[in-house]
Amino acid sequence: MPYDHRNTARRTLALALAATGCCAALAGCATSQASPPNGEAGAPRATQGESGTQSRPPFASPSAHRSTRSPVPAQGSRSLAGRTVVIDPGHNSGNFRHSTEINKKVNIGTTRKECDTTGTSTNAGYTEASFTLDVSHRLRDLLTARGAEVVLTHDGDRPWGPCIDERARIGNAARADAVVSVHADGSAVGNRGFHVILPAKVRAGSADTARIVAPSRALGERIADRFARATGTSPSNYIGSGTGLDVRDDLGGLNLSTVPKVFVECGNMRDPKDAQLLTSSTWRQKAAQGLADGIATYLQG
Repeated sequence: MPYDHRNTARRTLALALAATGCCAALAGCATSQASPPNGEAGAPRATQGESGTQSRPPFASPSAHRSTRSPVPAQGSRSLAGRTVVIDPGHNSGNFRHSTEINKKVNIGTTRKECDTTGTSTNAGYTEASFTLDVSHRLRDLLTARGAEVVLTHDGDRPWGPCIDERARIGNAARADAVVSVHADGSAVGNRGFHVILPAKVRAGSADTARIVAPSRALGERIADRFARATGTSPSNYIGSGTGLDVRDDLGGLNLSTVPKVFVECGNMRDPKDAQLLTSSTWRQKAAQGLADGIATYLQG
């Protein structure tokens, strides 16, 4: 999930599970309506954020995440050869171990916000970071099969991050034709469905989204349509007034982008029915297919 929603204060919850001598921490972020996952009482907390830090760990350049597969267009689909898509897997499974780093703030154009968040999780402990990386890998494979060049902002290969301002820079540097940030929400039980977050028109400080508002909306509308078709799920019943679209001006990942970009909240991890879908590998493939179809439809005009 992409940090605080509107002006509602949020905090992430970290759950440490000890098993066979190993420790796996599962962090959750939620809207103000959400209740914490089972067993999280007393767990360490990390405040949410979406901006960067002054010191970053060494990591491979984004070009290292480009697919090395031969771009063979999918049968029956128009080629995406010559088009570049940046996929941004939301959060990082290591963020919960680096609360100091992810809570440091960087400039997001209009203000300063925290580097990143831990993300949310299902009540059973399946993390948003695991979900987003899995769907992103599936999406990458579908797009490269259609001939697109795909860049990942990270591939689970760094200890934490990247910070939200760096994620935006990666898309900008790639001169991407489209950037899609993959997420899952952490709202209250009963809140179900997907929604696509679009950039508002923002012109303040170093943020200027005027040129990307219209193409980003077109991208978001195509994704919402194709995602619903592929997954059989409905647009959010709690955000977007049934349209599946939500416009926001508080996300640095959108405010700092100079190329068309959207966030996709694929479902609500804290609702048991949505969680059942999100934890299904079969459904995750459908989700990736819906995203790929939406991106392709947008790029092909």
